[in-house]
Amino acid sequence: MAFAAVHCYNARMTSSYWPVSGHDWAVLSLDRAVLDDRPAHAYLISGPAQIGKATLARSLALALNCRSTNSPRPCRQCRSCQLITAGKHPDVQLIEPDGAHVKIDQVRALQHDLALRPLEGRYRVAIFDQFETATVEAQNALLKTLEEPPDYAVLIVLTSDPELLLPTIVSRCQQMALRPLTTAQVREALTQTWRVEAQQADVLAHLSGGRLGWAVNAAADHAILEARVKYLDDLQTLLKSDRVARFAYAEELTRKSDRAREAIDLWRTWWRDVLLTASGSAAELINIDRVAQVQALAQHVDVNQAKSAADACGRALWQMDKNVTARLVVEVLLLDFPVMRET
Repeated sequence: MAFAAVHCYNARMTSSYWPVSGHDWAVLSLDRAVLDDRPAHAYLISGPAQIGKATLARSLALALNCRSTNSPRPCRQCRSCQLITAGKHPDVQLIEPDGAHVKIDQVRALQHDLALRPLEGRYRVAIFDQFETATVEAQNALLKTLEEPPDYAVLIVLTSDPELLLPTIVSRCQQMALRPLTTAQVREALTQTWRVEAQQADVLAHLSGGRLGWAVNAAADHAILEARVKYLDDLQTLLKSDRVARFAYAEELTRKSDRAREAIDLWRTWWRDVLLTASGSAAELINIDRVAQVQALAQHVDVNQAKSAADACGRALWQMDKNVTARLVVEVLLLDFPVMRET
């Protein structure tokens, strides 16, 4: 599968040649390992979805196998860099979930390839995306490779939550936990790299919660923002609905679990904003395009209710990660939301 196009963004860091926005400390650490020719055999890069884990992993693959001798690596111009960017380098593999999970057959196929020395590059690089979805069998299979990796192999495990992996896998990897970018970093990347209009970039930077990948996708796909409008409007209706209506909505929403997760994650940002407003905090809101609605709701709920609803959203996301039935999770969540009476 071809990698998405990698964009260059000068983050005003020592290694500005890496096509990564933000995460300066991680880039500098990895760049130093490449320059010293001492990369770890296994990395575990964690953080929320669309925060830049895959971009950082691809950039490491570029730097490790860049053929340039005259300019800092990665040069993004040599044959190796171009092949990796296009997803066609024979020594760089991306292993993604097959359906809902990363499966043991995928890991075994990789193990077969790792038994062979690199064809073109210096290293064979394997990137495991969303490895929290891996079956126990697949994780155990990967563990065997981590115990005795070939000296020319670099394995990069990406996950939203290291706690969902076997502790023995975590302990055998060099861990890098990525944090959300600042609003300013996302805004600057959108305007300078993706040429997003300044006003739209400002709104998207706030809505992104520090996830540049989400902001870039939202700028290119109007359906993402349309879905956001729907879920927030649905929430306003649900707050005035009874138990029967909330259960009916839960059934409809969870016909596709990815929609449920998207809605809950959005609702969590909404209740966070309501909590901040109700408590009189001066902290910046996420949903800056709906400040009036946030303020109106904050006048009808107290701090404890807003905090309880925000906590319930976080708990629901955790339960979905633990494979609790999505419909049950959403039903319980909606019952935890306050009931707003018509005035």
